[in-house]
Amino acid sequence: MQVQAHNGMYIDGAWRPAAGTGTIAVVNPADERVIAHVPAGTAEDVDAAVRAARAAFPAWAATPPGERSALLAALRDALAAREDEIAETVTAELGAPPQLARAVHAGLPVAVAGSYAELAGSHRFEERIGNSTVLLEPVGVVGAITPWNYPLHQIVAKVAPALAAGCTVVLKPAEDTPLTAQLFAGAAHEAGLPAGVFNLVTGLGPVAGQALAGHEGVDLVSFTGSTAVGRRVGAIAGAAVKRVALELGGKSANVILPSADLARAVGAGVANVMSNSGQTCSAWTRMLVHRDQYDEAVELAARAVAKYVPGDRLGPLVNAGQRDRVRGYIEKGVAEGARLVAGGPDAPLDKGYFVRPTVFADVTPDMAIAQEEIFGPVLSVLRYEDEEDALRIANGTVYGLGGAVWAGDDAEAVAFARRMDTGQVDINGGRFNPLAPFGGYKQSGVGRELGAHGLAEYLHTKSLQF
Repeated sequence: MQVQAHNGMYIDGAWRPAAGTGTIAVVNPADERVIAHVPAGTAEDVDAAVRAARAAFPAWAATPPGERSALLAALRDALAAREDEIAETVTAELGAPPQLARAVHAGLPVAVAGSYAELAGSHRFEERIGNSTVLLEPVGVVGAITPWNYPLHQIVAKVAPALAAGCTVVLKPAEDTPLTAQLFAGAAHEAGLPAGVFNLVTGLGPVAGQALAGHEGVDLVSFTGSTAVGRRVGAIAGAAVKRVALELGGKSANVILPSADLARAVGAGVANVMSNSGQTCSAWTRMLVHRDQYDEAVELAARAVAKYVPGDRLGPLVNAGQRDRVRGYIEKGVAEGARLVAGGPDAPLDKGYFVRPTVFADVTPDMAIAQEEIFGPVLSVLRYEDEEDALRIANGTVYGLGGAVWAGDDAEAVAFARRMDTGQVDINGGRFNPLAPFGGYKQSGVGRELGAHGLAEYLHTKSLQF
């Protein structure tokens, strides 16, 4: 699929030429063909975008919440009208299977945009506490740096709450998936957002991303990506005493207690890890099973993963570097003594950045595949002795983003989940809730996204005493 791409930046309400001549090739990871080129933005492009956002901020901050709500509803509708094009574009530049692209990559962001259209009009931006009036005011200009794994969802999860709060935005999307960001800019323009309220600069992270994070005209930096890069973004923002929100890596535990429906829990756990080819920061990549049920769980996992055929239900990884990285982890798991029960490091297809869906058994908590974020279709199954041992293993990484607990009844699962050091826990297969706060403990990040908690990230608090 050849995709139409803009050859400029979206700044101050219009597409304009980039300051430099450099470009970024966009590659379809399923067949390794170049499908488009976009501008490689420079610090000069970032500066122009930040200046436009700064100039637009006073009027946008003063816009009544009801009007911001109406414009966000128009943005939601513009995204909904483009769902087919968005899904096709995500399939082309990320490699997501069409069904996943349609339901999750195109559909979920519409729901999130709609939730912020409602919140913009209903949130209490002012309240009375004793002899004080407390005001919630927009932080200012937001620099949003988004990843490639959920290209539109991550954009909407930052831009929509920022706009609802009254902030203006400069977006720097991941260089692997810039076409989806350009579609979003088109929807924002069609929705009638005032010039300068939303701006888009495509470019490389070390150039455009770093320029945005360090720009003196940016008041808050919101970054989603790896913990390693998040540390650098946080250091840059911290040195300038900027607000910062970081949604980083994970190594989430899927804890199956002895009373659980084992087949259901294992099946759901495998599906969770294989979804989006494992490129999900909150994926349940560690499955914890009681020693008495361990062998049965491993057999169930091996059968379940066989359904995920590369090139069909399982898409490629986003680029050659990610593919090689994940294969390297599979080789490391074998070298560490884990037992390969499905998959392996060899290429499943002649072309494309595909990795075999892989399940490891006999994984111990100290192995790299049990401690480090792999970001691919790789599941580690660990055994535990008792509930305290399961909790120790679950909490025994530097991450704390997501997780799951399965038990015979919800109360038993909740009791365990309350002791987990992680930001989100799904109880017995609980569904994703776009209104619930998403974010992590420990090295999984700082701050929250989605719902009212996500809106709060973009607000200052001021009190007036009477």
